[in-house]
Amino acid sequence: MTTRRMTVAQALVEFLANQWTVDGDVRERTIPGMLGIFGHGNVAGIGQALKQANVQDPALMPYYQARNEQAMVHQAVGFARSHRRRATLASAASVGPGAANMITGAALATANRLPALLLPSDTFATRVADPVLQQLEHPHDLGIQVTDAFRPVSRFFDRVQRPEQLFSIALAAMRVLTDPAETGAVTIALPEDVQAEALDVPEEFLAPREWRIRRPAAEGWALSAAVDAIRSAQRPVIVAGGGVLYSGAEDVLRAFVEATGIPVGTTQAGGGSLNWDHPQYLGGVGATGTTAANRVTGEADLVIGVGTRYSDFTTASRTVFQNPDVRFVNVNIAPFDAYKHGSQLPVIADAREALTALTAALAGHSVHPGYAMWIAEEKAEWDAVADAALAPATVGLPPLIGQSQIIGAVQRASDPRDVVVQAAGSLPGDLHKLWRVRDPLGYHVEYAFSCMGYEIAGGLGVKRGLEADGDDRDVIVLVGDGSYLMLHTELATAVAEGIKIVVVLIQNHGYASIGHLSETVGSQRYGTRYRYRDDAALNFERGDFLPVDLAANARSFGIDVIELAPGPDTAARLEEAVTAAKASTTSTLIHVDSDPFAYAPGGDGWWDVPVAEVSELETTRTARSEYVEQRKKQRPLLG
Repeated sequence: MTTRRMTVAQALVEFLANQWTVDGDVRERTIPGMLGIFGHGNVAGIGQALKQANVQDPALMPYYQARNEQAMVHQAVGFARSHRRRATLASAASVGPGAANMITGAALATANRLPALLLPSDTFATRVADPVLQQLEHPHDLGIQVTDAFRPVSRFFDRVQRPEQLFSIALAAMRVLTDPAETGAVTIALPEDVQAEALDVPEEFLAPREWRIRRPAAEGWALSAAVDAIRSAQRPVIVAGGGVLYSGAEDVLRAFVEATGIPVGTTQAGGGSLNWDHPQYLGGVGATGTTAANRVTGEADLVIGVGTRYSDFTTASRTVFQNPDVRFVNVNIAPFDAYKHGSQLPVIADAREALTALTAALAGHSVHPGYAMWIAEEKAEWDAVADAALAPATVGLPPLIGQSQIIGAVQRASDPRDVVVQAAGSLPGDLHKLWRVRDPLGYHVEYAFSCMGYEIAGGLGVKRGLEADGDDRDVIVLVGDGSYLMLHTELATAVAEGIKIVVVLIQNHGYASIGHLSETVGSQRYGTRYRYRDDAALNFERGDFLPVDLAANARSFGIDVIELAPGPDTAARLEEAVTAAKASTTSTLIHVDSDPFAYAPGGDGWWDVPVAEVSELETTRTARSEYVEQRKKQRPLLG
């Protein structure tokens, strides 16, 4: 057996550089690059290995500098989704706070079922100098360290305590990373001393290795049961989730619904499964869905879930499915999701394979004409509502533009293949209802973890992923001032690498989404405004707005900034600004003030946020009464 003398870090870097994902006719590097921030915990290990690789072969494992460890993982997730989970980036952080900063990113990756490889450094395995800088100490267990916090937020976790463990750990990590049913955050903790230790590495470990994406077909009994259920259903509906896109099943889904006439509502992750103007597309479904999708789904006697994990937003906290006889056919590659809602019709299979088989088995079958007519009427009604909401109107005094009009202006200036990126606040809900998706990859809303601060870093990752495929479409990031203040430092990364993204920063002087939610639960927007503190009242309710200049902050990073002053023509000027930003070769941030009280049209959805059962506040007591009434609609959904 031929071996090479290498450090653990050197061996890991070269190993990762030679991993390949194969998905049908597509073959690409599983880990085409590594993001990293160096500290004493990894500068002599992973840092040295990356430097050596760069000297020997710059293309072996490209290194990308980041400004925040959490943002590194967000970039990896954005990259992974744009590659339909076939590729991702590795993220390397130092010991202690550097590692801890990645935990939120790990949770986000796992919640979204998107692959991200995390390489947090750890304290000395030998404990020769305990306690070292940035080490935790627990008297009852000296072995517990920061990296142990990754265990509950990772789909795979292991720690390389000895150099010889690297081989089995690395291979096990890659298996989970490339498994469509198990993928998420994959964490390999690397003690700082072990990273620099040497071992004899077999050439076989470093040789190119292929990981084939599993695309299992449905079992015969499951397919037969699903076909029977669909044939007997009077009002079937499809809930399309992210699994449709990760499987590359959008063309098969379109053929299936065109053959059968079955309508489709999408989850946040499933946006792009059908274009917005397709006759069978009813829009988003659930708490932030459209009236068309929610009304049709509300009366459905059969729900065909395809690649969805049925979050509470998708089910409107289990209030959207109101037919007492509703049943669920759940097509999912993950058994955990296929059996949700007590379904007795799980189809554990790849979405594309299952839909292809169902299309053939249901040849000649279609929904009855009356149902088809109702679908068309509901779609037309909602499209008219959306047309009005997206129109360039000015509301409020002073003349501030509403968020719906902002979305409309950005939509009109965008190209069909552009990607909109969002994650938190009220924007995901408004986009779910109003953004008119025209491309399978055109809608990127991280709404499993809904992490404030994801937007800019995630958008940068999306753009990296597209550029890696030679795709020059624009990435448009919509972000509120709350999320911007959480994490915006990757603007410096965009400037450093010449990566172009368009950022639309919506200033509403607070947490607009939670402010609205606070009103619905009777808390009167308490603690959601960005104002000076009132020392007499000991709150932030009545002070003046803070004089924070976010446009100047963005400009300080070296990107172009376009500021739009409030006025009656703000929508038109925003449209012009987005057009100009798209024409630029560098990143641009557009700053626009909005009216946080101008809401998007409702879609008959509800979200279960518990209201205090007793209160001295009349607003809370009123909200509690409304909450109790809404909860009466919740159903166990067994079946």
